[in-house]
Amino acid sequence: MTSIPILTIDGPSGTGKGTLMQLLAERLGWHALDSGALYRALGLAAARQGLDLDDPQALIPLATALPVEFQARRVLLSGEDVTDTIRTEEAGLAASRVAAHPGVRAALLDRQRHFARLPGLVADGRDLGTVVFPQARLKIFLDASPEVRAERRYKQLKEKGLNANLARLVADIRERDARDRSRPVAPLCPAEDAVLVDSTQMSIAEVLDRVLEEVRRVFPEAIA
Repeated sequence: MTSIPILTIDGPSGTGKGTLMQLLAERLGWHALDSGALYRALGLAAARQGLDLDDPQALIPLATALPVEFQARRVLLSGEDVTDTIRTEEAGLAASRVAAHPGVRAALLDRQRHFARLPGLVADGRDLGTVVFPQARLKIFLDASPEVRAERRYKQLKEKGLNANLARLVADIRERDARDRSRPVAPLCPAEDAVLVDSTQMSIAEVLDRVLEEVRRVFPEAIA
């Protein structure tokens, strides 16, 4: 994998990592990995099977053989399109719970690394630059305040005609941040060599332009 160009984007939920990852992958013509979708799909599959999300011994076999596929921007679980289903707040909290188990993370580690293929990979998650691809030549850590992230999520839910409570969203985000940052294995934190980008007062277009500056610096051969 050392010869394969890899760009990682880590950060907490709601910062725009997924959107940025897709825009960069399309711009560069590289492969894309939404590692969060793996954990969300695992949480959904576990819930559907009635498994205890806090029981790693029940989750590890499912994680090892998780029947998930990625097709363009769609996520398939056992052949079913669950792209929208795994983007709910409940799915996000379930993903955070299953991701807290070291054995579950280990079961999904090799699966994530297999996404690294030429001409390159753009991957987003929480430990991509620190654990999954520590050799990545460019690591971005994207952050934003909990209040702004909650407002963005609130607008998304309202646009989809779904009920949402802004105060509850802020509380959920803070709870998830605390869990992700304090877990004993692969906690959410920037890699030592990561480029920090705070998107609190930035549009996605501004974030993209900022990251493309770094791409031109690190991967001049990949972009005009």
